[in-house]
Amino acid sequence: MEILKIVIVLIGFILLAIGVVCIYDARKITQKRFSFGDRNEGAKILKIVGFIMSIVGSLVIIFQNSIIS
Repeated sequence: MEILKIVIVLIGFILLAIGVVCIYDARKITQKRFSFGDRNEGAKILKIVGFIMSIVGSLVIIFQNSIIS
């Protein structure tokens, strides 16, 4: 049961880290990975996705006890 809690917390931290990186490097990721014309729109979408991922990761970390039980 303890191992499962640790795994869930690690998944939450990974989601949180990916979300923060998406927010911080949105323009660089958009220029490197995507080929659509409007880079501002792509960066905005990537920042929104990163924000949602960081919120979900934070919620997983906070509520990991109620997820297991």
